[in-house]
Amino acid sequence: MSGSLKSGRYGSLSIALHWLMLLLIAVVYACIELRGYYPKGSDIREGMKALHFMLGLTVLALVIIRVIARIVGTTPRITPEPKAWQRFLSRSVHLALYLFMIFMPVAGWLVLSASGKPIPFFGLVLPPLMGENSDAAHQIKELHETVGTIGYYLIGLHALAALVHHYVMKDDTLRRMLPWRA
Repeated sequence: MSGSLKSGRYGSLSIALHWLMLLLIAVVYACIELRGYYPKGSDIREGMKALHFMLGLTVLALVIIRVIARIVGTTPRITPEPKAWQRFLSRSVHLALYLFMIFMPVAGWLVLSASGKPIPFFGLVLPPLMGENSDAAHQIKELHETVGTIGYYLIGLHALAALVHHYVMKDDTLRRMLPWRA
């Protein structure tokens, strides 16, 4: 039995990726929300948009690593074990979060591609995923923004569930993912 299973905690890689991705997603949201405080075309607004794109693509790269780690790794048991309906809801929300972390960066990449804009990635320019198409760019951007709004609720639901498990149900759901030993 691995050390993380004996301790009832996720492995160090899973914990690090979880909290790093939370931080990255928070900054991605902050960049796109705060850009509106600056005039269109200003250096700071354009810099925030570029950072939004680059960190979004970083989330995509990390979620691929995270999915692989989840497939090959093990998940520590929750004690006391939750009911079947709670496990189903947990799996459903986790699946939605993973789909969100994959869909959003790909959709952003598609928006830039269809808009004929460069896809910046820390000094690199990534290739477009599709040809220029302003109608498609508009539709994908609308979907990207709608799913982004849904993401706030998904993330909030995930955090709320962890707190309910910790403070109401008094199980070890939250402690399994904390970066320090509880």
